[in-house]
Amino acid sequence: MQQNNYPKLHNATWPGIVGKGPDSEPPIPFDTFLELTSKAEVNGVKFDGIDIGLLEPHFKIDASDDDWKRLADKLQSLNLNVGSLVAPIWGGPAMGSKEDRATFVEMVRKSCQIGQKLKELGVRHYGVVRIDSACKPEDWSKDPVNNTQLIAQTFREACDVAADYGEHLAAEGEICWGGMHSWKAMIDTLEAVGRPNIGFQADMSHTLLYLLGYNSPEDRILPENFDWSDKKTLNDGLRKLTNALRPWTIDFHVAQNDGTVHGTGSHDKTGRHCLATDPNGKLDITEAAGFWLRDENGNLTKAFQHICWDGCMFPNEVMLQQKTWNDILAAMIKVREAHGWYAEEKKLAGVV
Repeated sequence: MQQNNYPKLHNATWPGIVGKGPDSEPPIPFDTFLELTSKAEVNGVKFDGIDIGLLEPHFKIDASDDDWKRLADKLQSLNLNVGSLVAPIWGGPAMGSKEDRATFVEMVRKSCQIGQKLKELGVRHYGVVRIDSACKPEDWSKDPVNNTQLIAQTFREACDVAADYGEHLAAEGEICWGGMHSWKAMIDTLEAVGRPNIGFQADMSHTLLYLLGYNSPEDRILPENFDWSDKKTLNDGLRKLTNALRPWTIDFHVAQNDGTVHGTGSHDKTGRHCLATDPNGKLDITEAAGFWLRDENGNLTKAFQHICWDGCMFPNEVMLQQKTWNDILAAMIKVREAHGWYAEEKKLAGVV
């Protein structure tokens, strides 16, 4: 029997940047992350690719065509593909001034251009461009109705730009982003956008915090003082959450969370990413992933061709250990074996 080969298994590179900096730890170079990813292996299975944040110091958004060609050559030599891209939209909040919002849309345009270049270079065959509102929940809450409409207006303009490049935008559900800090607010925002090429990026760590109502107590799903040993109530909560958000989900991060919030450097407190083997993790990773990857009747959705591990704000000491990425890859393989599928495929430009 063939082992499942879809969805493809990707590692994220932005954890080498997010939460790092002068007031935290030094960023981890892109090439270091690439080496750790390419060397990870479990019983002969390796990562299929990477998702990248178009963020300095890893990348300059205005890098030359030659720079992207060098990246493509490097990835092809490692048999790695590129999936989703994170647009660097934080210089212009989606509900900011006219100038702010123009900056936001321009960053989306440049990210889509890069995505197109990587497709032309033969190293990107799937994936989305990730965005968020780039504003705080407390700022959004000063005028929820109008601020949601303003975010939606900016997202519509960004969607129209993305459509010119054949790209879809995925809004990240995370408690630190205004207008997407709760599952209900996220749905309200997406519905207000009203464009066919926008959807939701689910991260299992961040969406777990949706259940607890952080930054939005009125949208809490699990009861106060929830007993984490009550697996039935937890699964019922996950089922309610995923049934609401799954129809929107076009990008998916496998992750673990211990039920707490965490922030380092300049990054606001958000769902704490935990190691795949963390004994304090509240999720059965394989089982919980199934709520996103299967519909309410248990059928595979096959909504995306790759899944990604996101582990932001781990200490550098942890991220620089090869064992960390082998353990993560092992967790990803279990998810694919439980909720993936097999399909015949051909190699394109040296990349599966």
